[in-house]
Amino acid sequence: MNGIWKSTKTSAVYRAAVAVTAFAMWSAKFPCQAQNLAEANSSLPTAPSTLLLTETVASSGTGESVSPATASVTGTVTDTDGALIPGAKVEIDSITHEDNQAVLAGGDGTFRLKGLKPDVTYLIRVSTGGAAEWKSQPIILNPGQVLTLNDIRLKLEVTDSITVSASRNEIATAQYQLETQQRIFGIIPNFYTVYDSANAVPLTSKLKFKLALRTSFDPVTLGGVAFMAGVKQAAKTPDYQLGATGYGERLGETALTGLSDIMIGGAVLPSLLHQDPRYFYQGTGRTRSRLKHALSAAVVARGDDGKSQFNASSVGGDLITSALQLAYYPKANRTASVFIGQVGLATAERTLDNVLQEFLFARFTSKAKFHADNPDADSADSQSHQ
Repeated sequence: MNGIWKSTKTSAVYRAAVAVTAFAMWSAKFPCQAQNLAEANSSLPTAPSTLLLTETVASSGTGESVSPATASVTGTVTDTDGALIPGAKVEIDSITHEDNQAVLAGGDGTFRLKGLKPDVTYLIRVSTGGAAEWKSQPIILNPGQVLTLNDIRLKLEVTDSITVSASRNEIATAQYQLETQQRIFGIIPNFYTVYDSANAVPLTSKLKFKLALRTSFDPVTLGGVAFMAGVKQAAKTPDYQLGATGYGERLGETALTGLSDIMIGGAVLPSLLHQDPRYFYQGTGRTRSRLKHALSAAVVARGDDGKSQFNASSVGGDLITSALQLAYYPKANRTASVFIGQVGLATAERTLDNVLQEFLFARFTSKAKFHADNPDADSADSQSHQ
């Protein structure tokens, strides 16, 4: 066993000695071979295309062929507070139109103008909607230069107010929807009162008819008709018979009279005469001023042109409705005195309703925007009663 190990060890030493000797002999000959190889290469012709490609790749730092003579401009567009402005238009102009460029800033406000010629005078302009245009000083670029602009600050234009445009029909519809939510004690319809008088716009004919129909067929209105028919039944007026038949006649007369009054005085005549059938709440001022406003509303209406005029719609509605009511009555009640009494009663009811609207109902009407937006309204009301 020892003999085998010694034999293996001797072979390894022998091979190492041979390798060292061969390396020494090769090293001694290498300088001569290197010199001969250099002399041989120097005698070969040069390949210009290969050298040019090598220089181009080396100068660009990438595998793309890019002319080292062009320059570029980069930058970031912000406002005066430093907030980024994406999508701004960046234009660069020169004497020769073929060198002009235009790009849009990205989502982060940055942009890049590439392929710009050196030794050419450029002017950069940056613009966006709602801001004053930004202009650079004249710029002359060097070959291969990358110029970064860090001072692009667009001054946004500031307005004193923002105007939201809406058609008169849209505003009138919105006000109609608000008014049809107004109820006294949250129950009784109070659709014909305008609490925001200063900003009210006239109703269209369509809205006037919608308001009249909405009021006429409201469940509370129908309940009131049935109640008034019962009151007339108890008072035995007009001269219908008693019992269920008489109540039915009084119910029909009351319903037709009420519907005629609302439709004629609140929709038909206001549409033909271009008048507003609603009551415009004043709400402020002394008691005398507010009382005068409420009393005069019975004979003075606001026209669709915003001007005050004789309230032919309401007065005419009272006359026509009273005439129709007389036609519903039994023959014994169709007299001139009854007609005059009905007209006077209708006018008095409208006038009393206006006074109550001005001094009482506003306090108990739900969805009255005037009170929601004007906390001084209640104090004005209380002062007017003093």
